[in-house]
Amino acid sequence: MSRESLAHDRSVMGQPGSRALIDTPALVLDLDAFDANVRAMADFAKRKGIALRPHAKTHKSVEIARAQVTAGAVGQCCAKLGEAEVLADGGIGGLLITSTVQDPGKLQRLTDLARRSSGLAVVTEDPANALMLGDAAAAAGVTLDVLIDVDVGTHRFGVTSPGQAVEVARAIATRPALRFRGVQGYAGHCQSTPSYAERRTQSHAAVAVLGKVRDALVEAGFPCPVVTGSGTGTHDFDPEPGVFTELQVGSYIFCDVVYDNASLTPDGSRRFRNALFVHTRIVSSQHPGYATSDAGFKAFATDGPAPRIAQGAPEGSAYDRFGDHFGKVVLPDPTLSLPVGSLIVCIVPHCDPNVNLYDHYHCVRGDRLVDLWRVDARGCLG
Repeated sequence: MSRESLAHDRSVMGQPGSRALIDTPALVLDLDAFDANVRAMADFAKRKGIALRPHAKTHKSVEIARAQVTAGAVGQCCAKLGEAEVLADGGIGGLLITSTVQDPGKLQRLTDLARRSSGLAVVTEDPANALMLGDAAAAAGVTLDVLIDVDVGTHRFGVTSPGQAVEVARAIATRPALRFRGVQGYAGHCQSTPSYAERRTQSHAAVAVLGKVRDALVEAGFPCPVVTGSGTGTHDFDPEPGVFTELQVGSYIFCDVVYDNASLTPDGSRRFRNALFVHTRIVSSQHPGYATSDAGFKAFATDGPAPRIAQGAPEGSAYDRFGDHFGKVVLPDPTLSLPVGSLIVCIVPHCDPNVNLYDHYHCVRGDRLVDLWRVDARGCLG
């Protein structure tokens, strides 16, 4: 969004009806729904007696991280080192980097971060990497908390057997600058399985793998005070086996089309509300049955379902991309039309990559634009 667009939005901020005046396309966060989602997950965790360490890869925002911590979260998970650096500089503590830091050039950044982020934790999956972490931490005069990442079925990262985990723990124990804290296991492969029952079965199988690794480590003399993982799609039943000490939930704060298509409770009731939208406007209406909007591939994530129209078009209308910068609102009846200037409000298809396309959240309450929050860690891919 250009400086001119932001200047326009700031000029209408706080005015009655300013929600409808936001320059488009824009990423819009409904703060009433967002606040309700933050409270709902915090209340759920409190009832279950389990900690929350929400995943910042979803939101990339210091303001949002602060809201989650204020509601009781013990910290934030960060997919990459760059996200952790941004959050730490924003005053957020309790950071866990959930992917391995292997590149020698990044080790210096990691130890620099440890100096300004107390209790910083990172995962590892092999003895060689553990030794690298320990040597770098010792040379920098810092202590790093370390967890062992476990492959519980996603096959992206992690040790693949209890014996391998014990070998990694023994390597960690040889380095005084490392402090072993436990294990991580993220079942990303089943988070969006549509069926609640099928997802529960898949996730419990993954949790069982993690539990066996934890038990082997404890038996070998390596206590695991932290067992972390889970996600929005599996949060409802992941506490049941009694393995996790904390949940790495992320998308619950926004919800998106992906999670709208998956039942997150046994009866299908909604614990979380749609809070994140893209506002777009009709810019051409020359053909029967559809109209052109100003939000295309560069405005929406493209790794999942199509955006879903929440407001502004007749029931049964569908959204399609119409190129890099333009979208196509397909109407249910070719005799219908949408006037140029019509505001279309779309639920984002996949919130994490959709957020990374924008510099700001346009924060609204009721019919008013009330604030602009930076997507602070946008583009922090390493």
